[in-house]
Amino acid sequence: MSEWSKQDRFKAILSGEKADRPIVSGWRHFIDKEQTADDLAQTTISFTKQYDWDWVKINPRATYLAEAWGNQYDFTDYQTVFPRQQTTAIPSAANLWDIEVKKAVHTASLAEHLDGVRKIRQGLPDTPLIQTVFSPLTVLLFIVGRSAYVTKTVFGIEHPVTLESLFKEHRAAAHHALHAISLTLADYVQELQHVGSDGLFYAVTGTAHPGLFNEAMFDEFSRPYDSIVLEAASYGKNILHTCGAYAQPERFNDYRIDGISWDTVAEGNPGLVADLKATKVGGVDHGLFAVNDIAQIKQQAKEALTLMKDQPFILSPNCAIPLNVTDEALAQLKQSIFE
Repeated sequence: MSEWSKQDRFKAILSGEKADRPIVSGWRHFIDKEQTADDLAQTTISFTKQYDWDWVKINPRATYLAEAWGNQYDFTDYQTVFPRQQTTAIPSAANLWDIEVKKAVHTASLAEHLDGVRKIRQGLPDTPLIQTVFSPLTVLLFIVGRSAYVTKTVFGIEHPVTLESLFKEHRAAAHHALHAISLTLADYVQELQHVGSDGLFYAVTGTAHPGLFNEAMFDEFSRPYDSIVLEAASYGKNILHTCGAYAQPERFNDYRIDGISWDTVAEGNPGLVADLKATKVGGVDHGLFAVNDIAQIKQQAKEALTLMKDQPFILSPNCAIPLNVTDEALAQLKQSIFE
């Protein structure tokens, strides 16, 4: 191919093929610009153009999917990237039966983000875009006010329903709720195609951590519902993100995904040498962007690109970039591709 476009590189690399060069992107929250479709779109377009990213992981507010079932949040009060949760649609595990299937176009938070993706596509007509979608298991945990990470609690919820109540005492109700959530997300994902999304950034968050769910529990409460959502997204290129320590990226080798993103330096995780089938996405510790360690960002990017030089590869931070990142650090990440 004589002249590679951004779409050409993105599709080739996530098809397991090499392009003329690796590609790079970074993503972060803009917590003061994520409450409306217009703000999110304008900020995403501006951020992408500023660094000329090769592709875009759209970074909506963390709560947008849980909002679809009626959760309410205080967007004037954030703890890191999470607004304070004011209400939960499911105050007890017995209420799981109340979770119903939603149509995306008739559900405020989903329709808002469809509009946002449409606007981002209009502003970035030639750049690959993938929308962030959490797994049904993660969405359920957020709805009930439980963290989807082993070491964290939900900001605003002091006494969440217990995991035992959710997944043992009310097991059938949990499956009902997960099924309804997965069908809703599948409908949303198919609508995303119509507004210009090229696939998903599909996050199981921290649910693969054995301290949260053992393998049998994960296989029961995540895998079947992941399959429903990813099947709906089969029109595009999909990157799965498994977050935090003990994220077990190899667990997803049989998933219908094209890329795999994980924290290559977190405790219990393999590095880029991991035996994974999907294209690897990552290589730079996202924590370095909180301390503006330009030398280490440059060094880790160089090591990752050297290690992966004979394979299709996407250079990126291992997770979302911290809010206090500097322009210099982001510019170095982009420049690393060409050094």
